[in-house]
Amino acid sequence: MDKKKLMLLLGALVIAIGTALAARSLLTGGSAPKADAAQQVPKGPKVLVAQRALPVGTIITADSVSFQLWPKEMVQDAYFIDGEADMNKLLGTVVRYPITAGQPVTQGALVAPGDRGFLAAALGPGMRAVTIPVSAKTGVGGFVFPGDHVDLMLTQTVQGNGDGPPLKATETILRNVRVLATDQSTDSTVEDGKTIVRSFRTVTLEVTPKIAEKIAVAQTIGTLSLSLRSLADNQSELDQAIASGSVKVPAGATKDQEAKFLANAMNRPIDASATFVTGGDVSRFQRRTAPSPERSAQVAAPAMSSPAPASSQPRAAAPSGPVVRVTRGKNTTAEPVGGR
Repeated sequence: MDKKKLMLLLGALVIAIGTALAARSLLTGGSAPKADAAQQVPKGPKVLVAQRALPVGTIITADSVSFQLWPKEMVQDAYFIDGEADMNKLLGTVVRYPITAGQPVTQGALVAPGDRGFLAAALGPGMRAVTIPVSAKTGVGGFVFPGDHVDLMLTQTVQGNGDGPPLKATETILRNVRVLATDQSTDSTVEDGKTIVRSFRTVTLEVTPKIAEKIAVAQTIGTLSLSLRSLADNQSELDQAIASGSVKVPAGATKDQEAKFLANAMNRPIDASATFVTGGDVSRFQRRTAPSPERSAQVAAPAMSSPAPASSQPRAAAPSGPVVRVTRGKNTTAEPVGGR
C-alpha cells in the first residue's frame, strides 16, 4: 500500500472517531434534562385531587377524583391521603365548595349523605326540595331509590251535583322528577353487594319553585302516586327536545360544557304535556266526563215551575230525567222526553 492511500485511510479513521465522540456527547447532553426532570417529581404522599372542575352540587364518582403524588411540605391535614382515606365512603358525597381541576380535595369541601347540609348541597341551582307522603301502593312498593327519576300522578274523584256516578280520573301532572331522599335517607343501603329494598312513608323530590307550589296544591285535591321511569326515557326525550329545537346547545361551547349542559337538561323536571285517564276509559260503567251541575238545575227548574194540577186530579209525581214543557191552551205541563 502506498503512502498516499495510507494517509487517506488514517484521515477517514480520525473523522469516524471524532463523529462517534460528538454523537456520544450530544446523547449525553440530551439525557441530562430528563434526569433533572425526573429529579423534580414531587416526593411525598399521594393526595386526592380533582380530575376536572367540580362545581357545587357535583356528586363524587370514581372518575372525578384520583390520588396523585404531592410535595410532602405542602401536604395539609385537611387533605385525603392515599392509604388513609376510604374511597367507598367518599363516593356519593357532594361537593359543597367549587373545586378547580388539579386542586386537592379537602375534607371540608365534601358533605356526606346524612350530614347536615347534604340535601342543600345536592340541590341544583334554582331548585327546591319538596316532600310528599307515599305508601307501598303509591311508592312503587319501595323500589324507588335516591337518584331515580319518577313521574307524578294525581288521582281524584269529582263529585258534582249532576246525574250518575262521580267522575274518577288520574292524570300525570309532572314527569322526570329526581328523587333526592326516601324518608330521611339520601343513599341506598347495600348488604353483601345487593341493594336492600325497604318501604318508606315519604319521598323528597327536586323541583322548581313553581312546581313545588303545584305539588302543594295537588296534595289537597287527591292522592299522589309515583311512577318509576326507565333510564332510557331521559335520553330519548332529550333527543326529541334537541330535534324539535326546544333544547339548544349554546354556540361555541366546549365538549365538557356541552356535556354538562345536556346533563342538566336531562335532569330537569317536565311540567307539560300532561296525560289523563278517566273511569270511562277503564270501564263502560264509569263516566268519561264530570257531572254537570247546570244540567241538573235545568232539569229540576221546569218541573218546579209547572202549574199545580186541578184539585179533582191526584198530584202527579215529578218526572225524572230530561223534560219538555208542553202548553195546551192555558195549561202547561212538563213531559218527559220519549213520553206522550
